[in-house]
Amino acid sequence: MNTNELRTVWWENANVCLIDQLRLPHEQVTVRCQTVDEVARAIKTMQVRGAPAIGCTAAYGMALAARNSVATTVEALIEELYQAKATLDAQRPTAVNLMWATKRMLQKAITSSNEPELLRQRLLDEAHAILHEDLDMCHAIGEYGAPLIPERGNVLTHCNAGGLATAGYGTALAPIRTAHSQGRTIHVHVDETRPFLQGARLTAWELREAGIPQTLITDNMAGFMMSRGNVDCIIVGADRIVANGDVANKIGTYSLAVLAQYHKIPFYVAAPFSTVDLSLASGDLIPIEERSPDEVTHIGGRLVAPEHVVAAHPAFDVTPNDLITAIITEQGVIRPPFDQGLFGLGRRDG
Repeated sequence: MNTNELRTVWWENANVCLIDQLRLPHEQVTVRCQTVDEVARAIKTMQVRGAPAIGCTAAYGMALAARNSVATTVEALIEELYQAKATLDAQRPTAVNLMWATKRMLQKAITSSNEPELLRQRLLDEAHAILHEDLDMCHAIGEYGAPLIPERGNVLTHCNAGGLATAGYGTALAPIRTAHSQGRTIHVHVDETRPFLQGARLTAWELREAGIPQTLITDNMAGFMMSRGNVDCIIVGADRIVANGDVANKIGTYSLAVLAQYHKIPFYVAAPFSTVDLSLASGDLIPIEERSPDEVTHIGGRLVAPEHVVAAHPAFDVTPNDLITAIITEQGVIRPPFDQGLFGLGRRDG
């Protein structure tokens, strides 16, 4: 594996293995999932998170379901795979890569073989292929996105869309990693990303490991940094991009896009085409995951709000397409009007 890549999810001894992202940055612990329910729990609890990484994990979850099945006919095995897909899909409704990966695995099973053992092996091969394709796509995103970073190279990013959120290289961090590897002077302002602190815990850790200069800021410092001229561009990831170019991403992304427009700062979204959902016309139709209010009222298991206070926790928001400068994909950079560019890539991808 490339030294610029992390090992986020992998298959080992018939287990789906993950870096436990709840334990970072202080501990590097491997989670070993032996059943589909354990994979589903890892996705739900955010031991693994980030749309592409969830997709890779779900693909291995489907391979694990096949491996664990005692079905003696292909028909019975496929029925179990339908059940595994339903279980996995239900864990994170906003991230479309999850459903994309399980659908691809199910289609592979349906069209694959009339021998159960051969089908099991082909599903594992397909999961490996999804992971390696994700690495290739993220490197391509890096190559297309690096030239968009202005010469001074002061980039603001939100949440974690790095190697931990993918198979190992990143989406929003891919152009940053690539520019840094080319010898460019890059400095990253890292939003802490309340309430789950993916920026503070994960992105800051990744950038430190990669030797990329950074400054950690609270989410409510972003506008101030822009007003002082400390931000040249913003690059974020995406959990779902719909047909008109509206983007669902971690809560707080929409606020950054509004601030970027006011300060005339380019706002870029970086994501593989597997994150695009052409079946939805606009962002109004994207299902927004509601997570436990405890993740707002507690930090690290410690209560930081008054007892019994009511808290909201939508995990994502939707950024309208007219606030987005460009979408960086593995097939190139798409600029407005996004519907034309996205449908064009859809035809090529299909």
